Amino acid sequence: MVREADFVKALDLKRLLPTEAKTLPIEVSNANRPGMQFANYWDFFAYERPQLLGKVEMTYLSQLDESTRRERLAKYFSYPLPCIIICRGYPCFDEMLVFAAAHNVPIYSTKKETTTFELELISYLRNYLAPRETRHGVLVNVYGTGLLITGNSGVGKSEAALELVKRGHQLVADDVVDIRRVSEDRLIGEAPELVRHFMEIRGVGIIDIAMMYGVGAIIRSKSIDMEVHLEMWQAGKEYDRLGMADNYTEILGVRVPSLLLPIHPGRNLAVVLEVAARNFRLKQTGYNAAMELTRRHMERAQRAGADDEE
Repeated sequence: MVREADFVKALDLKRLLPTEAKTLPIEVSNANRPGMQFANYWDFFAYERPQLLGKVEMTYLSQLDESTRRERLAKYFSYPLPCIIICRGYPCFDEMLVFAAAHNVPIYSTKKETTTFELELISYLRNYLAPRETRHGVLVNVYGTGLLITGNSGVGKSEAALELVKRGHQLVADDVVDIRRVSEDRLIGEAPELVRHFMEIRGVGIIDIAMMYGVGAIIRSKSIDMEVHLEMWQAGKEYDRLGMADNYTEILGVRVPSLLLPIHPGRNLAVVLEVAARNFRLKQTGYNAAMELTRRHMERAQRAGADDEE
């Protein structure tokens, strides 16, 4: 469902036929242009989508005789339409207003071209209806990489993020991260509005990062490119030292590269996180330091074997 007031405000719509409903029954991030339906083809009708009427639809309806137009509109409004949006500022037909009022279907108007508005509508609905969840963690923007720092309470997530901010990076969210899936393989994280830009440091209390370090130290939202999980060092546990294997975690059905960082006194977490972000970017370009080291060892071994044969 989409809040009607948010829908109208975000898309700058004019209400031609208001509705008393607080929400609109829109569950898909797409739109339908009912030209085929007005031409009396009903086999494939995406009536559950917002209905966009542009130059083609309005011109075609205006060319129909009154009885035919009423017949087509009666059939059209027999479906549970969420809403109708008339583009280019075209005036609404009287018959359409009558049928819409009878079926409680809101009608809106925009002066934008149909294609332009359709793109804006799809983008808005894709963001508004995106699957969401909330996770405990810290989200920071490090060299353009969104690092979601997770771990048990007290492990040092906020302190590491604060050090990163001091080193010129940006805070997105501390302690609570709202995550939404905006596409099949892309996650966006942000802070809840109530606690946005605030950070809790044990022993100090609540601090305002924007006021303390300036607006350049914060960013409203960021893609989640990697999860870094912090845990206290456990003696005897085997930790990855080469980085040959790629590990992943799943968030909202999206596989996100993950890294496990053991914590022990004296380790500079901010520097390690910066290195993790840079290394992630290098891997995206196709360079893997562990693979390169392995290749060099293989070449040396081959040369040594060739020398022994000679």
